[in-house]
Amino acid sequence: MCCSSSRNRREKERGEQMALRLPTQLSTPRHLQHRPGLSWRRALSPDAFASSHSSPLAASFRNGKSRVQQAVTCTAQAPSAVNMAPGTPVRPTSILVVGATGTLGRQIVRRALDEGYDVRCLVRPRPAPADFLRDWGATVVNADLSKPESIPATLVGIHTVIDCATGRPEEPIKTVDWEGKVALIQCAKAMGIQKYVFFSIHNCDRHPEVPLMEIKYCTEKFLKDTGLNHITIRLCGFMQGLIGQYAVPILEENSVWGTDAPTRIAYMDTQDIARLTFIALRKENLNGKLLTFAGPRAWTTQEVIALCERLAGQDANVTTVPVSILRLTRQLTRLFEWTNDVADRLAFSEVLTSDTVFSVPMTETYDLLGVDSKDIVTLEMYLQDYFSNILKKLKDLKAQSKQSDIFF
Repeated sequence: MCCSSSRNRREKERGEQMALRLPTQLSTPRHLQHRPGLSWRRALSPDAFASSHSSPLAASFRNGKSRVQQAVTCTAQAPSAVNMAPGTPVRPTSILVVGATGTLGRQIVRRALDEGYDVRCLVRPRPAPADFLRDWGATVVNADLSKPESIPATLVGIHTVIDCATGRPEEPIKTVDWEGKVALIQCAKAMGIQKYVFFSIHNCDRHPEVPLMEIKYCTEKFLKDTGLNHITIRLCGFMQGLIGQYAVPILEENSVWGTDAPTRIAYMDTQDIARLTFIALRKENLNGKLLTFAGPRAWTTQEVIALCERLAGQDANVTTVPVSILRLTRQLTRLFEWTNDVADRLAFSEVLTSDTVFSVPMTETYDLLGVDSKDIVTLEMYLQDYFSNILKKLKDLKAQSKQSDIFF
């Protein structure tokens, strides 16, 4: 324990020394925010301006004045960061997982530990510490992507960064997903990180009207321009997210919220995503590649709800929200400065109305990774396992309750 504490202290001191030598734009978020080379917005071109009048989301108002909503596009250019690492060899098994407490991040951590990696987790300072990560065997370091000066110390002795992070719902999207990611990538370049894995969103290059998707696409390009060895993995959707959204409300006989959108999503188990990620990480021929992971089948909201109803053995109390209402809500929230962040997140309503299919054929990817498609969990299998386990537990609890009912 003494040796471990001493090593951690030395790494922290080394990180602080490196922070002093990093480019000055990393010193504060304010410097990063106002650098013209790191903008992810641009003025509308004449053609875009002309076409904007036909868009229902083009016109909005701020402070009582008419304003045209600008297309979100990336103008970021990677700085010429100098590799300031002293050249001390690091173990190829040393990885830093950013966003380790999230739905995907925790599966990345567990898979990495199971495969023998030395895992360090970057976690924001929080009232409830991420003790479960330590219990699994990972090292936890506190840092915040919105505070670039806190990043360098977390990268000392790291070979590979796996970036699963995204901003919290209450935060402005650009704070973590753009400004924070730019700072993290710059630090990784400056400190000689050997490989960077970035998780993005499928079709992000096709929807510049959605801020989060455009930022993901911008970050992809920024990472590529740095020259870092990297793999970008675009994802379609997580099966785990369907539990709280549909399965639990149905079991508890609460309202299930859905839309009438025709959008189809090929959900994937995050355990499968983690497994495929480490297979890709070990293949040197995939450096610089863009991969997309998708589940075996794409599902509409209505189909997912119907599947949950069948497996739960009960009907859902479905409240359908027309996509047109979401679009109108986004227009209204654009009227006020203090609701702009809400409007940015409601921008996904534009994707829902576009009849987009979030899926890709996986045959080529399976061949690249040497994976059998039969080993990939289907949504039917995942939800069947969930409902079987939860219904069995509910049955056992009910039986125990009856046994403990003693009347005098």
